[in-house]
Formats: sequence, C-alpha cells, structure tokens
Amino acid sequence: EHGVMHPLPKPSVDTGMGLERISAVLQHVHSNYDIDLFQNLIRAAARETKFPIILDGDNRYNSLLPEQYKRISSLKVIADHIRACSFLIADGVIPGNEGRGYVLRRIIRRAIRHGYKLGAREAFFYKIVPDLVNEMGAAFPELKATHERVMEILKQEEERFFTTIGHGMSILLSEIWGGKEVVDRLSDKGNVSEIFGVTKKIEVLNGDVAFQLHDTFGFPLDLTQDVCREYGVTVDVAGFDKAMAQQKEQARAAGKFKMAANLEYAGPATTFHGYETLERKANILALYKDGVLVNELNEGEMGVAVLDNTPFYAESGGQVGDRGVLNSVHGIFAVEDTQKIQASVFGHHGVVTTGKLSVGNSVLARVDMQARARTERNHSVTHLMHKALREVLGGHVQQKGSQVDPDKTRFDFVHTQPMTDAEIMKVEAIVNAEILANTETQARVMGIEDAQKTGAMMLFGEKYGDEVRVLDIGSSRELCGGTHVKRTGDIGLFKILAESGVAAGVRRVEAVTGEGALDYMQQQEAQLQQVADAVKALPQEAAARIMQILDNVKAMEKELAKLKSKLAGAQGDDLVSQAVDINGIKVLAALLEGADAAVLRETLDKLKDKLKSAAIVLAAVADGKVSLIAGVTPDLITRIKAGELVNMVAQQVGGKGGGRPDMAMAGGTQPGNLSAALASVAGWVKERS
Repeated sequence: EHGVMHPLPKPSVDTGMGLERISAVLQHVHSNYDIDLFQNLIRAAARETKFPIILDGDNRYNSLLPEQYKRISSLKVIADHIRACSFLIADGVIPGNEGRGYVLRRIIRRAIRHGYKLGAREAFFYKIVPDLVNEMGAAFPELKATHERVMEILKQEEERFFTTIGHGMSILLSEIWGGKEVVDRLSDKGNVSEIFGVTKKIEVLNGDVAFQLHDTFGFPLDLTQDVCREYGVTVDVAGFDKAMAQQKEQARAAGKFKMAANLEYAGPATTFHGYETLERKANILALYKDGVLVNELNEGEMGVAVLDNTPFYAESGGQVGDRGVLNSVHGIFAVEDTQKIQASVFGHHGVVTTGKLSVGNSVLARVDMQARARTERNHSVTHLMHKALREVLGGHVQQKGSQVDPDKTRFDFVHTQPMTDAEIMKVEAIVNAEILANTETQARVMGIEDAQKTGAMMLFGEKYGDEVRVLDIGSSRELCGGTHVKRTGDIGLFKILAESGVAAGVRRVEAVTGEGALDYMQQQEAQLQQVADAVKALPQEAAARIMQILDNVKAMEKELAKLKSKLAGAQGDDLVSQAVDINGIKVLAALLEGADAAVLRETLDKLKDKLKSAAIVLAAVADGKVSLIAGVTPDLITRIKAGELVNMVAQQVGGKGGGRPDMAMAGGTQPGNLSAALASVAGWVKERS
C-alpha cells in the first residue's frame, strides 16, 4: 500500500507463488489459466473434444459466447489434468486400483468425464500429450523421451473407461432427475450436463448407488461427488463406505484365505532361523483347530502350530511359505504351508499324520530341503531378471508383483509393449551370464537410511521398517527378506516360459530355473522330435519340411477351389432343367451331393443368373447335418423372402435359419426329412405367387 512493503506476519510461510502464478504476473494476466502454457493446452483440449472456442487477438479465450462460459471450466480441468497424468506416467506410475496408481486413475477418469461433458464419446485425452511436450518437453526431457509410452497408457485407460461411462452417467443423472425418461426427454443421448427448469428428484445420492457406480462402472467416489456437486446434490459417503466394507467382507468369506488371517494370538514371537539352517529344535507355543485354540491335535486332524523357533519361511515378499515336518516323540505333523499370523509370529499349517501333537511338546522342525532349494533358485533369479529387464527394456521397468514357488517364478512389471522374441532372448542371455559368473550372494541387515545410500532398489509404496535386509546377487542390489542361493551358479539355468499382459501397462513373465528349466527344455526337445517324426525329417530339418508341406497344402487348396467352382458350374447346368414353372416363377429345390457352404453359394449365384426370375433352395448333407441355402431373384423379393423360405424348409429338418430377402442360409439335424422338405417348396411358393 502506497509503495510501502509490509513484512509478512509469519515469515517463511509458503505463499503459493508457484510457476503458474509467477508466469501470470510476468505475462500481465489475472488467472493462472490465462498464461501461455495453459492457453495452448486449453486450445488442444477444445480441439480434441471438438468444442468450439473463440480467441481474441492475443490468442486467448477472453471473447466467449454466453453458452461457452458454462463449459470453459471443463477445458481447464482437462488442460490441468493432462500435465499431472503425463508427468506421473513418465515417472513410472501406471493406472491401478491402489496407491498412487489409483490416484492417477482417478485423475484420468475425472478428465475423461469432463471431456464426455463436452461431447467426447471416444478416447481424446491422450491426443493432447504432444501439445504438452511442445510446451514443457524442453525443460523436462524425460517427458519428451517417454511421451509415446505416456500416450499408449492413457489411451488404454481411456478406452476402458469409455466403454462404461455412458451407462454410468445415465444411471447417475436418472437418479438425480427422477428417471431415465426425464433425462431422455432433455437429451437425445440420455446423458445431460446442464438441465434447467426441472426439479431435482433427490438432494442426497444413495450410498448404494454411488457404490454401484464405483463397482460396476468404474466411477471413483470423488468423480461421482464431482458430478453431483454440479447439481447441488451431496453423496451419502457413509452408505458408500458401508457398501464397500460389506463387499470386502464377502470377498474375504468367499476367497480362499489362509486360516492365519483370523487367528488370535497373544503369546511370544517366533524367532526365524531359516537363513542359516533348515532344521531346528523348537517348542509348540499354540495349536489351532478350525481357527480355535486347542491343547492338542490328534491323528488326521488339520490345524496350525505356532513355534518359539523355526527354520520355516513364512510367505511374504512374493515367496511362498515352506513345507516340511514337525517331529515329536508323540507324533508327526506334516507342514503344508507356513503363513504369518502376525508380523513376527509364524503359523505352520498342516495335518497330524501320526500320533498327536500337544502344546508344550518339543519338536524337531525340518524344512523340505528340495522344495526350499527350488524356491530359492526361482527367487534369486527374479532379482537378476528384474535387473536384466531394466537393462533391455528401459529404466521405467518396475516390479508390480511377484510369486515365487518351487515350480516357477512369476514376475509382473511396468511396460506397455509385449516383449519381442529378441528381447526375451537378450534377457535370458544376461541372466544366464550372471549365473555362469557364479558370484557370491551377500545379505546385510542395516538401517533404512544406510540402505538408501547403498543404492539398493526399493519398491514405491512398500512399507519398510527401520532395519532392512539388503541383498546383493550378481549385479542386482535390492531390499529383500526372502531366502536365496549362496552363489549365482546354484541357480543352474534360467529359461523364460511365457510373457503376457495382465493389465494396462503391466506385463507378466513366467520363468523356471534348475531342474525346472532342464525339464522344460527336454519336453520341448521331445515335442520337436515328435514333429520331426511326423513329417519324416531330422529335427534340424523339421521347420523346412513343414514349410514345404504348408506350401503344398496351399497349392492343393487353390486347386480344390477351382474344382469346386467347376463342379458348381456343372451342377448348375444340370439343375436348370429341373426347375418347374409356377405362375411364371422358376422354382427349384434340389440336393447337391458332396457340396459345402462355398459350393452351395456359388451354385445358387449361377442358377439365379440363368433362371432370371426364380426362387431356389439348395441342400447338402454331411456328417448327419443338413446345410440349406435359399435365393430369390430381385424381381420377386417383394412377394417371396429368401429368409422365410429357408426357415420353412429348415423347420422340417430340425433346424431354423434366416437372412436377407435375396439370400439366406439355415441348418438342420434331421436329414431323413430332407426329401419331403424340399418337395414342399413348390407349394409354398405357389401360395405367394
């Protein structure tokens, strides 16, 4: 005031003077959305939604038609959200149902909803990415480098949501305005964004409806609230939360969840010794039968045992729980799985095979050595594979989930394109080179900050304690609490079995190691030998021999097609004489021996050309089934419909059919009635001539 600068009442408090506000000051405009960055993105949003926008001499939208003011905020939302979404994806985030992935999905779907409001009915949002790159690519080269991947992920997410948004909006607006018929009356598409002169049916949207929109049509709660807010309607959030909780409870009840999830335990923790040994003496602290604490388990009974010490690894980090046995002087307990009851309490799931087990018994806990070794090979190779995938496909590759058991490793990771055969082979080569190097594996426990300084890879969204386990295996360094081989050479051999897509922007690789890889390759070799024997060639010559056979088959198919065409022509000539004249209409109903659908069609066309004014039914029989085709020349289709004619015949042979007025096909399962059915054609045509 009066050129005097007053000190802030609370110095060092963030004033919110970000990039956009500074730009607004320097560009002499009032709103953040008036700066050049947003103006260009708003124009791009208008272009892709085909929304008309009027610009003034400074290329800004200050001169708007009155009706445009109601929609300009949607363009602002789209322009703002394309920045947020693009930078999130460039940073490795992909749309999902939890964590930061769900935040991204909600932002994308909110932008799509505003595009839908402006009239967009197909994917448009991703097309604005190049405009964003033009504005910000120079300052943020990572955006420019990844923009194609950003566009692909956005497009996939848009196409998925556009399949349901129309139905969801129709339901939502029908709830607000008193039924679909009201909405339909105000909008020819049943979806409106501005309604005037109509009294709202509700003031609060039912929580169950909000949940249905979320669960069935992919409407996040905040998107539903966003729409309702435009019409002065609030959402019953408590009802939504209740419906959500109920669904989760039903999923838990229906799912095959481990018993440990519901076990109550208040005793000492379990000390894990499985890194050093696979055999350990222990005492039974608790036993459970059907989820209830018991003092003993008898022979044949299934239950869960909690020990004070154990070499058994409890399922976590994608690695399955160990199996094995608990031996006591009173009985033997076969451990089929190991799960965590609490963070430091292990539940050994299994069955008493001999005698009984009692609380307080001393047992010798012995892990299945072979299953553990196979699991360790598969787990260790997952780390090497993760590193190799990043080398081959790019630094954007991030783990999204894994499952490691004695049979295989299954690894999900961020990537938009299917891996090529060359990329798969390169990953295999890198991993097997690490195996051949036979380097020693090292695991160190340290503070989380020290682990960060070592450069160990950490998964975003994972919860780490104050102390973590840093695993060095080959050239990979990650945080991992699983069990692993002592040297990379112990893995033996690595082979990728399959690569596929499991979600938008997420790929899955399945692979095997050691004996599993050897078994797979021997099976492949045996199959190749079977193929080679079948084509009477050596295995190394089988591919060339098969190509030769395929070429011969193609040549024979061409020759067969020519012969069928000749057959159709010859049969057509013979059948012309069989046509009868009914009131000036040539009527023909005949059986063609050995004909297939192609021959029936071609013969019908030739007969229609030769008979000029005709109604024709042709039939063929193969493997106890009847094939029918009917044709009517153009001059007769006002009186005689081919679809009705063929259906009449088909009903008599145990089938039905239909088609166009000039040509129709049908089938049947009663060839014994075919002669009588064909004989009825002349009378049927006569009634309509």
